[in-house]
Amino acid sequence: MTFREFLGVLGARWRIIAVTLLAVVAAVAVQTMLTPAVYASSSKIYLRATQPASSSTNNQVATYAVSASDLATYLEVLTSPSVMDPLRTRLGLPASYPLSVSGEVSQTSNMMTITAIGGDAQLVARVAAEVGPVLADVATKKFSPLLAANGQSVEATTITPAEVPGAPTSPNAKRNLALGGLLGLALGIGLALLRHTLDTKVRTKEDIAALSSRPILGDLPMVKSVKGGLLSLESDPHGRHAEAIRRLRTNILFVDVTTGGHSFVVTSSVPGEGKTTTTINLALAMADAGSKVLLIDGDLRNPSVASTMGLDGSFGLTTLLLGQADPDDVVQRWRETTLHVLPAGPVPPNPSELLGSEPMEALFGKLSHEYDFILVDSPPVVPVIDAVLINKLTHGLIMVVGAERTKKRDLASAVQSLETVDAPVAGFALNMVSAGSSTAHRYGYYGYNRDSGVKLSRREQREREGRHA
Repeated sequence: MTFREFLGVLGARWRIIAVTLLAVVAAVAVQTMLTPAVYASSSKIYLRATQPASSSTNNQVATYAVSASDLATYLEVLTSPSVMDPLRTRLGLPASYPLSVSGEVSQTSNMMTITAIGGDAQLVARVAAEVGPVLADVATKKFSPLLAANGQSVEATTITPAEVPGAPTSPNAKRNLALGGLLGLALGIGLALLRHTLDTKVRTKEDIAALSSRPILGDLPMVKSVKGGLLSLESDPHGRHAEAIRRLRTNILFVDVTTGGHSFVVTSSVPGEGKTTTTINLALAMADAGSKVLLIDGDLRNPSVASTMGLDGSFGLTTLLLGQADPDDVVQRWRETTLHVLPAGPVPPNPSELLGSEPMEALFGKLSHEYDFILVDSPPVVPVIDAVLINKLTHGLIMVVGAERTKKRDLASAVQSLETVDAPVAGFALNMVSAGSSTAHRYGYYGYNRDSGVKLSRREQREREGRHA
């Protein structure tokens, strides 16, 4: 995966990352709030041994440095009951009150740093301040026999007094939230990459490009509700879907130049991807550009062109293949346009045999000379072979892919099946693209339809001017 693809995955899965980040940060914040605050206070003392003035020759107090071994002993007994019990008594605390005290001896002097930890800021400051004198008193009585034998005692001089802490040492809210944010971001990115790896559906153009090198001719936005039906070219000619259909028409015309023909079969990998609706709207757009267009319903298994357009589907292609009528008798003109429709007719028991028959080839050859452009709606590729049979008659195959509906394995299977029989896809149309990810934005309106007063886009103006030229 390239860095650009990585950024694309992050952009497409940003909701997963955002939700994971917020969830982790919220969990850390709650945990931080529920964790009891812990305060710490320290004092530094100097321990020395003194001898009373009456024992000295010059009536002055003699002071001696405490030996390193004695300091090590004092440090060992600092947290013992011998020191903690007198300390509780001095502070007026119950005998079972828990105290947390630690000490550290300097390597170069007789200094000892004493640290008290607890949930009460005032109390830990008192504990840190009182430990030194209590330790000195206990050390004189119990743990310094040589000093006691010589009439000496241990004194603790405070060098750095203990202070009441202004903030707890834990939990550290800022640090925890920062670490939670980093953890949430990393977890969110990991989930996004995992979701991308395990994603089985086609969602973007990049997913199609990863399965085939054939061009993507356009993307069609999702239309949840079209006033007047599914034919956006008729019901909403200036909407996003209609504009996207016109762009698809233009790109197909470029493909038409390279194929040297004027007929395409429109199919999909599996049912439910919107191929019939796309084919009908594309045929309307072709006719709107001034071409004489024939739309053939080649789906003899599940025909739907006639019902979608509100036409009579009781006769059609199968009627012609049986020799029971002439094309002029069954081809129906769509309103006052140059679009003509050939319904499927009665559903036969052998659709594949009819589509691959000589009468079908002869009929298609005849129709090709009578119309400027022919579009054939065919069944999906994965379930049946009908699209391949029709493609032998046309000059290209357009594959409609339903965004977030088509599975990658189905599309890959369809593409491979077509390439195996030397019927490659001429181009793809990504259908049902959500508004947030679609590149088919609505055109700005820069002109007006003189007849209706409706604004027209620049492309529509050019097309209209071309028709009247």
